[in-house]
Amino acid sequence: MQIKKSIDRVPGGLMVVPLLMGALLNTVDQIHVPFIMNLLKRLGVAANEAGYYEFFQIGGFAQALFKDGALTLCALFLFCAGSQMNIRVGGRALKKGVILTSSKYMAGVVVGLVWGLLSDPVNGFLGLSTMAIIAAMTNGNGGMFAALTGQYGNRSDVGATAVLSLNDGPFFTLMALGMMGANFPLVAFIAVLLPILLGMLLGNLDGDIREFLSAGETLVIPFFAFALGAGMNLSNFLNPEVLLAGIALALMTVIFSGGAMAFAFKIFREKSFIAAWAEASTAGNAVATPAAIAAAASVAAGSGLMDAQEALIYQNLVGTATAQISISSISTALLVPIVVILADKYQKRKGIDGKVEFYQSPNKQIDENNPA
Repeated sequence: MQIKKSIDRVPGGLMVVPLLMGALLNTVDQIHVPFIMNLLKRLGVAANEAGYYEFFQIGGFAQALFKDGALTLCALFLFCAGSQMNIRVGGRALKKGVILTSSKYMAGVVVGLVWGLLSDPVNGFLGLSTMAIIAAMTNGNGGMFAALTGQYGNRSDVGATAVLSLNDGPFFTLMALGMMGANFPLVAFIAVLLPILLGMLLGNLDGDIREFLSAGETLVIPFFAFALGAGMNLSNFLNPEVLLAGIALALMTVIFSGGAMAFAFKIFREKSFIAAWAEASTAGNAVATPAAIAAAASVAAGSGLMDAQEALIYQNLVGTATAQISISSISTALLVPIVVILADKYQKRKGIDGKVEFYQSPNKQIDENNPA
């Protein structure tokens, strides 16, 4: 059986397929089918507080891994991802990475803020929260960016991946919510950022550690995706509002974040916009951001710097926001390659080859592999 190859054919499959499997099983669990509950009771499963028997509440290693381990596994993923962040990049790659990261971040914050002001920051138009918008729009799919720039872009485009990896995880979303008035204490930022920083430090100090942890960047994904899915109910996906919200989120990510990055490239006189459109996606790991934000809110409430009711708002948003971001991740994985191909064709009609570095006069193209 070629299970892995089948999963890889699905856009963002390593994240999406386990997440949907976990959500499907949890949905069946929450229906409380009498036959299943009687079987669980005979096996000796203890009833929950509401008196129901659920296979995700059987205890032991199974429950710890498949139901309760989402945050721990997310933290391990962030640690391993941080170890692969190489801050030593070339000048042009550094420039492009900074432009892309900052403009994508600003686009997400502005759209999230405006959306919240025009409707509601918690349950806005189409049920989209400011948190979901910022989480989806500011975190791009690094693997897809590397693949698309490798095929249609030049070497400095690909090199920008090192800087873009800084937007992995919930830190930028936390920072944006803090600027908008959410009272997260410094320790909440440290608690979220520490695994990334420690991983980054070790990965840059020792190449062997970097290589050792590289497997964890992908190995952990299906496990924490399944655990996240085990906290979701597929009835959310069947809700037209959630589905429409996810698609709207994907379109905003492609149009507004991609447009902002392309405009920033134009300001800085970059000729090719392949990298800008290649980054106009929602990363699969952004699905974990609502849970991380909720955990940070719990820390804030525990320290007395956030009202318990406000923390509860973030915790209640996790299921819906996770579903919306999942839909956006799948949708942008389908849309962005199409947009990049169209952008490449448009540029070539204008005489611009995305694979060529333009670093002298506007009328002279210099091949990156033969600059002489």
